[in-house]
Amino acid sequence: MAELPTLAITVGDPAGIGPEVASKAVRDPRVQAVCIPRLYGPAKSEDVEPYPAGVVSAISGLRSYEEVVRAVEDALRGTVDGVVTGPINKASFAAAGFPWRGHTDLIAHLCGVPQAGMMFWSEKLRVVLATAHIPLSEVPAALTKETLCAIIRMTAGAMPRFGYPSPRIAVTGLNPHAGEDGLLGREELVTIRPAIAECVTEGITVSGPFPADTVFVRAVRGDFDVVVACYHDQGLIPVKLLSFGHSVNVTIGVPIIRTSVDHGTAYDIARRGVADPGSMIEAILLAARLVTASRT
Repeated sequence: MAELPTLAITVGDPAGIGPEVASKAVRDPRVQAVCIPRLYGPAKSEDVEPYPAGVVSAISGLRSYEEVVRAVEDALRGTVDGVVTGPINKASFAAAGFPWRGHTDLIAHLCGVPQAGMMFWSEKLRVVLATAHIPLSEVPAALTKETLCAIIRMTAGAMPRFGYPSPRIAVTGLNPHAGEDGLLGREELVTIRPAIAECVTEGITVSGPFPADTVFVRAVRGDFDVVVACYHDQGLIPVKLLSFGHSVNVTIGVPIIRTSVDHGTAYDIARRGVADPGSMIEAILLAARLVTASRT
């Protein structure tokens, strides 16, 4: 029997539900059957006491940052085979003085890559975000041809790990009706179509831009294997509507395997014992699957 992968499980923000869902998940028989989980961060009730439940604070932001750094460094050294992260709080990160808006940017920095991608994986729908944690007003300027090409290439390179050797990639439009040939916006003409055309010349099976109000339906029906969405909510609303609690956040474009939960810190129910570990379990199972696939 092949050796089970060792996975670093960070508990995330100790003021939120991360310690609870991580502790529950590592005891789940499905998790124990596929990996050796190693918790990073305070998980026991006595260990989280210094971090006030449900409160944004610099000390919580600092501790969650330190555990992510430790886990990623261990993955880069090969001490663990992959990293699964619990939810962090962006406000606590900011209170601690960190510039990163989330795990993805921080992990890209730690891995020494200029850009990483955020994929949300579920059996029903796969979505990659072209832009992530930025205000909606900043999306058009951030959605450059170069950025979009890089994300499409990352997506094409990552999908074979999930069993899609030649993925069919759809790209959404930014504007209603994908711009209606410039009538409702010109980003599709100026940026999105040229990026798609360039990637097609590289042998990538990518098409669009498609209206965002129908392309996800087509993907669920099987027309596409993955959708590249222009901005955060455009891509995550359909994923979470279909698979909340079962979808998994996967970082692509980095040299380590990293998955994460699809939810936040849920300060309102922190330390009440009612948090659902389902997404953490799914994230661990997917990370173990990816490690196993990488060994073949």
